[in-house]
Amino acid sequence: MLRTLSTAALAVTLAVPAFAQDMADMSDLIRSRDITGGPVYSIANNYDENTWLDLNDRDSYGYNNYGYGTDYNQIGEIEDVILDKGGQMVGIVAEVGGFLDIGDKHVMVPVDDIRLVAVDDASYSYVTRLSEEQLEELPSVDEGWWD
Repeated sequence: MLRTLSTAALAVTLAVPAFAQDMADMSDLIRSRDITGGPVYSIANNYDENTWLDLNDRDSYGYNNYGYGTDYNQIGEIEDVILDKGGQMVGIVAEVGGFLDIGDKHVMVPVDDIRLVAVDDASYSYVTRLSEEQLEELPSVDEGWWD
């Protein structure tokens, strides 16, 4: 019995440093606070399917290889990131339209219509192939929508 307990304790002791080492390398993770509040850009004016598919070309960490484009048109702000119950991202809530928070609208943009791009080493944005007008036509997702 003592030998079994000693073996179990030794196994746990050896496993903890390995687990801690796996958790310590977080350089390829992004926190939601580094995304929310950031801009949403549209490439609708210059959209073509090949450009959109190129934006979907991901590196080994899941980020696109093209980064921020200077011809992007800022059309909103990222309010929230939406996950399903399994933890998979299904879209973002974007604040679009209006001026100085007057007349704006919160809409859910599906994950198929957005791409995550790095603006610099510490901030990220989403690019959509939808125009501002198309986003404003999406159903509103105000606080009551979640209930």
